Amino acid sequence: MDNNYDVIVIGGGAIGLATAYHLGKRKAKTLVLEQFTFVNQLGSSAGVSRQFRIPYPDEYMVQMALDAQPYWDELEKQTDTKLLDKVGTLWFGDPDVQSTEGNIKEAEEALKALNVPYTSLTSKQIEEQYHFKNLPETYTGLFQPDGASINFKATIETLLEQCKKDTSIRLEEDSPVIKIDQIGKTFEITTPKGTYTCAKLAIIPGPYINSVINLLNFKIEATYWNMSSAYFKKTDPKAQYPTWFVFQNAIGENGNQFYGFPSVDWDHPEYIRVAPDFVITPLKEPGDRSLIPNEQELAYTADWVKDHMEGLDTEPTYTSTCLIALSKIPNKELLIDFAPKYVPNHENIVVYATGWAAKFTPFLGKIMSDLALDGHTDFDISPFRLGPQFFKAL
Repeated sequence: MDNNYDVIVIGGGAIGLATAYHLGKRKAKTLVLEQFTFVNQLGSSAGVSRQFRIPYPDEYMVQMALDAQPYWDELEKQTDTKLLDKVGTLWFGDPDVQSTEGNIKEAEEALKALNVPYTSLTSKQIEEQYHFKNLPETYTGLFQPDGASINFKATIETLLEQCKKDTSIRLEEDSPVIKIDQIGKTFEITTPKGTYTCAKLAIIPGPYINSVINLLNFKIEATYWNMSSAYFKKTDPKAQYPTWFVFQNAIGENGNQFYGFPSVDWDHPEYIRVAPDFVITPLKEPGDRSLIPNEQELAYTADWVKDHMEGLDTEPTYTSTCLIALSKIPNKELLIDFAPKYVPNHENIVVYATGWAAKFTPFLGKIMSDLALDGHTDFDISPFRLGPQFFKAL
C-alpha cells in the first residue's frame, strides 16, 4: 500500500473526522490516525449529546456560531438521522456573573450587535415558561430560539461513514503517533502499525494535544477536566426543557454553575441530562482521567435539580463523563494556528486544541482543511491564534 499522503490528520474524533471529510471533498489524499478506536469514549468526543448555541459574550464567537449553521445543514443531508434537535437556548441567572461560558449581559450586547433575535426574561418568566422554580428575583435571562441539542454520537458516526465512503481517505485506528521526523519538506509519521509520509499535518487529538506536539518540541498550557453528567428521570411527562445554562457565584468548592438538555429519543428517552459546568479537582494530565464521575460534583448537581427544577426525580439514574482540555490563556477558548516558527516546516503544520467546540464540528473541519491545503481560510481565526508568545518550546 502506498503510504504517502497529501495530508495526515492526527486525531480521529469529531473534528479530526470533519477535517478529513472536507479534505476528501477536495480530493486530497488523506490519512486519519486515531490512537484509540473510532467513536471512543476516552476523549472530548465522549458522550451522546452536546449543545449548539448562538449566545456568546464576544461578537466573533456569535459570528462563528452563525457561520457554522449551514455546515450543519449540509452534513445533515448526508444521513437519515436528525443531528440537531432545535429546542432553543436559555441562559439565566445572576447577570453579573462571569463564567467559563461568558456573561449574560455581554451576550445580549453581542446578539444585538449582530441582529440575532432573542427574548429577554425576568426570573418569574423563566419559572413560568421553562419549568424552573425558586429562582432569586434578581435573576435575569435570555432565550435564543436557534439553539439545539446535538446528536453528537450520530454526528461522529455520520462523519466516519462519509470518510469510509471516500476513496481518497484512509482511516487507521489503534495508531498512536510515537515519532515525527522531517526529511526536507516531508513529514514522516511513525505509529505501531507503520510509517507514513505526507506534505501537510493537521494535528487534532483533542485533550491529548501535547502528546503529539511534544514530538515537534513544543507544547501548550492547558488544564484538563474530567466532566461529570447525570440523567434524572421525568416524573411529569409534560416537563420539557430547552438547552440551558445557569450563571451563579460559586459556594466554596461548589462551582454552582450547571447546564442541561431536553429529553431526546437518542439519549435515555424520558430522562433529562444535567451537568455541573465546573470540576472540583482538575487533572494534571489527560491520562489521569476516569470513567467514574466525581461523586461530590454529582451531589451538588442533584441538590440544584431538587431545589430548582420541576417534574424530575431528585436522584440521578445514569451518569457519564467526558474529558476536556481548556486553555489557561485568558480569552483563548479555542486554539487554531500553525505551529510556531521555530518548528521546521511550521507553515505546513496546522493545530487545533482545547475548548468547547462540538457545536462547530463541521465548520471547524472546513477551517482546518483549508488551512492545511491552502495555508489560509476565509474565516477570521485571529482571535484563536497563539503565536510564539503562547506556544512553549521544550
